[in-house]
Amino acid sequence: MPIITQSSRPRLVLAMLLVVYIFNFVDRQILAILAAPIQQELGLSDRQLGLLGGIAFALLYSTLGVPLAWLADRTSRSRVVTGSLMLWSGFTALCGLATGFWQIFLARLGVGIGEAGGVAPSYAIISEYFPPRRRALALSVYSLGIPLGSAAGVLAGGYIAARIDWRTAFIAVGLAGMLIAPLVRLIVRDKPRAAPVASKPAFATVARTLAGKPSFWLLSFGAASGSMIGYGLAFWLPSLMRRSFGLDLIATSHFLAGLLLIGGVGGIVAGGWLADRLGARDRAWFGYVPAIAYLISIPLFAGGMHGGDVRIAFALFLLPQALSYAWLGPVLSAVQHLVAPPERATAAALFLLINNLIGLSGGIYALGALSDALTPLYGSDALRHAMLGGLSLYAVAALLVGLAGPHLRRDWGSRSPRRNDVPGEHREDRRTRNDAIDHEG
Repeated sequence: MPIITQSSRPRLVLAMLLVVYIFNFVDRQILAILAAPIQQELGLSDRQLGLLGGIAFALLYSTLGVPLAWLADRTSRSRVVTGSLMLWSGFTALCGLATGFWQIFLARLGVGIGEAGGVAPSYAIISEYFPPRRRALALSVYSLGIPLGSAAGVLAGGYIAARIDWRTAFIAVGLAGMLIAPLVRLIVRDKPRAAPVASKPAFATVARTLAGKPSFWLLSFGAASGSMIGYGLAFWLPSLMRRSFGLDLIATSHFLAGLLLIGGVGGIVAGGWLADRLGARDRAWFGYVPAIAYLISIPLFAGGMHGGDVRIAFALFLLPQALSYAWLGPVLSAVQHLVAPPERATAAALFLLINNLIGLSGGIYALGALSDALTPLYGSDALRHAMLGGLSLYAVAALLVGLAGPHLRRDWGSRSPRRNDVPGEHREDRRTRNDAIDHEG
């Protein structure tokens, strides 16, 4: 009797991709908990730390994601994911060898290059293995890699840095990622596709399809607005706890890991479950669920930042930490349903291009630069005021994804010759693509 059955393979593939995504965020977020010792040894400002955490990573991560996803759609998604894991893990290890700002900046660029090929193809693989009625929840389970990886990163980074040094932390997690790459290649297989690779639509076809759907733009820029402050809070919260609440490295790692594991995991699962349940009756809920979550999180985050007691801050941060992750399942699932199955990795990469180029690169740097600018006024409390001001971005995010809701009723799996058909595309290719959209709509 085979160990891996046909019914169990989707769950096994999802579990393996979740492990890869955990390493993705371990390597991405470990810089946040190591910011203080790195800043002290290398003599960096908050603005330079913002560059390392945002632009250095996001620049190539965002732009290269599109061509790598297009390559994955036309070749092998699983091979692209495995190769990307090897590459970003290797550059993470190289961060531990840096002796100055520009060396660690270039290593972080390398991490971004590697991680560019990991996420969008994984979205597409999961969407192939799970039917539409279970897809938002499956993508939410995959997105658990964000809080789980972030929590593992702050715990491992904090302990290793406190016991040894920050360089060893980078090297250890980088080598660990390289060791699991062969296992990923063994377990994660591309599901056979209905259409041959040669007949897949060109990149311009996917871009034109999405460009004609208002919901794509509203979801993309809404999520980008939320990600600006979301990534900013995730990166700078360790520094806030040390500066304004007086926690040491180990206590800070415990505080953040608790928030991520309890709040982050609960929020992601709840967001995907609610979207699948409510969206079955009205697809507009794939926009309404994250919009409501964004709005509720604003006053709760503000209350936690204003407090001076660590226990009260933890209690106030817990719910908004969950709500700030609730958008992942609904929005990612909705984007996957705007195109035909063979186009999904490319569509996800175009969404991530907007989300990460604005959200990841902009938010972390903006909060760091604002903190530097406010230091003459507020001293060590400048970072707190910068983060409070940034919460207004959640209101912008709520407005945009909420407006996307009604458009999803029309755009979900829809096909229009004026929107989706591309001059020069063969008629049989167009029919295959549109039939696939209709079948899953």
